[in-house]
Amino acid sequence: MVREGTDGTPQDGTARDRTVRDRDRAPDRSVAERAGNGTVAYRRAADYVAAVMIHLRDNVLLREPLRREHLKPRLLGHWGSCPGITLTYAALNALVKERDTDVLLVTGPGHGAPANHAHLWLEGTHAEYDPALARTADGLTELARRYCAPDGFPSHLSPAVPGTVHEGGELGYALSTAFGAALDAPDRLVACVVGDGEAETGPTAAAWHATKFLDPVTSGAVLPVLHLNGYKISSPTIFGTMSADELTSLFRGYGWAPRIVDMTEDPLSERMTHAVRDAHAAIADIQRRARGGEVPERPAWPMIVLRSPKGLGAPAEVGGKRIEGTFRAHQIPLPAVHEDDEQFAALEAWLRSYRPEELFDADGRPLPHVLAACPEGERRIGMNPAGNGGRLRRPLDLPPLEPYAVDVTEGPGTASASPTRVLAEWLTETVRRTEARRDFRIVSPDELASNKLDGVLAATGRAYTWPVGLYAEGLAPDGRVMEVLSEHTCQGWLQGYLQTGRHGLFPTYEAFASVVDSMVNQYAKWLKTSGEVPWRTPVSSLTYLLTSEGWRQEHNGYSHQGPGFIDNLLTKRRTVTGVYLPPDANTLLVTMERVLADTGRINLVVAGKHPAAQWLGLEE
Repeated sequence: MVREGTDGTPQDGTARDRTVRDRDRAPDRSVAERAGNGTVAYRRAADYVAAVMIHLRDNVLLREPLRREHLKPRLLGHWGSCPGITLTYAALNALVKERDTDVLLVTGPGHGAPANHAHLWLEGTHAEYDPALARTADGLTELARRYCAPDGFPSHLSPAVPGTVHEGGELGYALSTAFGAALDAPDRLVACVVGDGEAETGPTAAAWHATKFLDPVTSGAVLPVLHLNGYKISSPTIFGTMSADELTSLFRGYGWAPRIVDMTEDPLSERMTHAVRDAHAAIADIQRRARGGEVPERPAWPMIVLRSPKGLGAPAEVGGKRIEGTFRAHQIPLPAVHEDDEQFAALEAWLRSYRPEELFDADGRPLPHVLAACPEGERRIGMNPAGNGGRLRRPLDLPPLEPYAVDVTEGPGTASASPTRVLAEWLTETVRRTEARRDFRIVSPDELASNKLDGVLAATGRAYTWPVGLYAEGLAPDGRVMEVLSEHTCQGWLQGYLQTGRHGLFPTYEAFASVVDSMVNQYAKWLKTSGEVPWRTPVSSLTYLLTSEGWRQEHNGYSHQGPGFIDNLLTKRRTVTGVYLPPDANTLLVTMERVLADTGRINLVVAGKHPAAQWLGLEE
């Protein structure tokens, strides 16, 4: 039985069979050989530039026969996901041009960076930040030279890449970060490419539920693109082996409305462009109805499952081994080009199959029919203002401390108070002061009340948009407290929120903060590198408030003792981390006033929640 998807794509549960037939086609088939003008020509150009970045240091437009001295001495990078990123980027470009949509892109397969760089170069964003990367042969040569060079761009995304708020390649954090970027940004569409290897991770599995926390009235939307190219480094992906029926059932169960786009039989079709357009129309309909008072009970947000061969466009077969559509296309499809004549000849044929002479003029400038696919100005995806969120950031409107301070005038130790309960009163006023701008959120893994911070619920609700049949308190679709039992999701939400110019706080139990140790490591590196990029404006610091500390666990005992999170922070540069141990409520107030006004750092505050002696006044 063959069903038609909402984009007209067959959904018959036989995707694996179709992929096998696709791989059995004539080995001389090439994406580039059959490509015409318009969007497809733009895709040709982007894939060509990405392939050049990985392989060449000279003769980047193939104006002379390829020689081995034109090759980079060492080939680095990942080709496998580049064509899928290009399919997505080109479709988003078409959406922006047609509907003037505000699009921010989060790319999970970070090692597909050559594709992102290719689009940034073609749309002129790279040249905006550095004239040496102009859209000329010299500019392309310089871009290729910098890729994977010690003084240039790494093989993955980084803060040095315009329009980027997330490195990718971090094993599952892209989707939650994308949702953080969409919160309280009602006009923003955050597209998120999720690799099918990345999709196997626990953080991604939890993040699929984030639509249940996304208010269609006050926030924007996330459009996930699950890119199924079938393989990880050397083995098949779980999602790549699933049929269309299985994928549809899974994501419908999560609450999505999946659209399956299969590009294996006709990679040159415009199916992806049509699917993105249809998905955006469905998003706009949900938002229009919700903002008109017709709030849907269980809005099924659209998502796209994009199936394409691994390393689409690479040589089909060399040396008797399949390349395109297999794990061999994951990184460098032709790793022995320096010494193997057959691979070297295959590389030149591959690059020439894109027919660069039809895409670039004599000076290496992309021809008008290629550039016609690119948006202009700040509508270029790489120039989206949220991609450099520090420029959007405004100081957090913090209330004065004095009305909330504990009176210790009778002497140190004479008063008793719960430090976090005192802090909650001050945070409650902070939430009220930011209601109009909606630029402050608290994320927590279901521990707000336990940590004596639930007083803030007097000013806002717990975010949740689906109907709840069970007894519950304080839920509200537009609530700015977000509680989910996934520390990874909380971290991703907050990173995306901060990176796009807002403020937030992450309170949690000390014992469980180490769940996000690896995310902290990556984010610390992001902040360190961001400080070295001249055009990056610092964003609000990420602040953890750890309570239920190891020396005051009481009935929870040994199972809840885990003070090691502080050890991880202390291994980082002091320029990007700060550690605070306030001994009482007033010191906690002063500390939080400082860290919530801070930028460009990760701050750790460890404080007690139980009533205890109070020692210092605000001045002290």
